[in-house]
Amino acid sequence: MMNKSILIALFFFSVNVCLSQSVQDIIDQVSTDNIQQSVAELSGEQPAVINGSSQTISSRVETNNDLAATYIEERLSALTNLDVEIQNFNTNGKNIIATQLGKTNADDVYIICAHYDSVTTFCADDNATGVSAVLEIARILSTQCTDKTIVYALWDEEEVGLRGSNFYAQQAADTSNGNARDNILGVINMDMIGYDGDAPGTDGDNEFDIDVRNIANSIAIKDDLLNLLNTYSFDLSAIVVNPGTSASDHSRFWNQDYSAVLVGESWETDDQTPDYHSSGDRAEDLDFQYMTELTKLVASYIATKANLLTIDNTISQNADNLSANDNSENSSYQWIDCNTNSVIDGENNRVFTPTSSGNYSVLVSDSTCSEQSDCLAFTLLNTKEFTTSEILVYPNPVSSVLKVENNTGLDVDILINDISGKVIHSSKSKNASIEIDVKNKATGIYFVTISSNLKSSTFKILKE
Repeated sequence: MMNKSILIALFFFSVNVCLSQSVQDIIDQVSTDNIQQSVAELSGEQPAVINGSSQTISSRVETNNDLAATYIEERLSALTNLDVEIQNFNTNGKNIIATQLGKTNADDVYIICAHYDSVTTFCADDNATGVSAVLEIARILSTQCTDKTIVYALWDEEEVGLRGSNFYAQQAADTSNGNARDNILGVINMDMIGYDGDAPGTDGDNEFDIDVRNIANSIAIKDDLLNLLNTYSFDLSAIVVNPGTSASDHSRFWNQDYSAVLVGESWETDDQTPDYHSSGDRAEDLDFQYMTELTKLVASYIATKANLLTIDNTISQNADNLSANDNSENSSYQWIDCNTNSVIDGENNRVFTPTSSGNYSVLVSDSTCSEQSDCLAFTLLNTKEFTTSEILVYPNPVSSVLKVENNTGLDVDILINDISGKVIHSSKSKNASIEIDVKNKATGIYFVTISSNLKSSTFKILKE
């Protein structure tokens, strides 16, 4: 135990922790750890919690991908402000569609999409990468109020004829029987966005393709992406391919005269995964920093075009309480216990004083819009710390499994935060021996806070 660790932790946690209020904030929220974990789970390289139990997605082949579909549906359904539906388009085929309704111009629609089926086992790059990027962008943008509608679409049966996207695009364009054509203003399709021939983590060309054709306003989407590359700092270099390939889901929107582009690794320069359409397509061969940059770029496009509305969903923390930074006269507040995903009865003021350590967020609402803040770890400071005979945390540094010896006989809350204050682990246990898997966490400094109703200690841990 490090005697100064609580003071160090408080230094970081006293800084405002916020969700995105600007396009740059959206970009900054994209997490490489989240993306990497999603790719590993979707490709079946590590188990995931699905239907309440640990399961492994052994297949995403279109005849046997129900578990993958459930995984995606559950991930999207857990987010705020999304209406999630399964769109069945034939006996086996099912698209997962999550709609975030615009607040002022709901009929104007932007789609961010990827296919989730595969041709064989694993297929991490094709296309667990695209799906993971959509899920990560949905995680961030679903907390925001936007002017226009965003659709997060995960297509099935891309590998056997682009069937899922074809069905959706035809339905959107159908004007028979008095139907109105959907006003889809732009489609960004992400297919294979994780492979770059340069060694992962090293400086390289970081080239990627924008496949486009002069259909509807597709050229304008390409131009907007190039402008964003010059407006914000991305470690990317764009290769414009015109006429672009028709061998992915965006082309089905071209067929219906909608504006669309494909964003992906650079096939144009022969820098695509060498294990295309094989079980050798594994997560260990991907460049997740490169994939993160592409995810950030697409997130910035959607945030810009859907138009973030101005409501402040940020929160601040001091040693005693949490407070919503929004102080508008017409705003209302509801504090939420993130550990149980439930509202806290009676906690409707701008300032909230927790009575126990935990993870908390606030829902800020005005007359037209509601936004929920990020979950923030709050540690109720006790005057006493655990002794080394009561609580021991090791090894330090740690590479894969962090161990906690709990000799108190009490229930203890365990929170792990990264250096920015983001919660990466939360649990409660009375066990004498506790193990926490940190193998897939990024290298760096973390703070492990262990607390009971009597004592609390924070440990500074180095993850190798």
